[in-house]
Amino acid sequence: MKKPLSKSEVKKQIEEFFKDAKNKTPKDVKKIKRLSASYKIPLKDKRKKFCKKCLSIYKSPKIRIKNKKKIIECENCQHKSIYKIV
Repeated sequence: MKKPLSKSEVKKQIEEFFKDAKNKTPKDVKKIKRLSASYKIPLKDKRKKFCKKCLSIYKSPKIRIKNKKKIIECENCQHKSIYKIV
């Protein structure tokens, strides 16, 4: 049985993951999302670094800005994520 992690250890793991996220797989992203959800740690701006649908890390997405909204199109699944620009 695994020893439970503290919240600060989990935050460190999440930070380390996103420092070198360019060569990570969707399975790795799914594990980090699950880990952050189980310890109630919000990803905040980090959630905009990967596709909502296929969970692949953005490498060279198409980005458009229109009507105070940022539209990011995934290069793998062509899903469009829309975020407000504040």
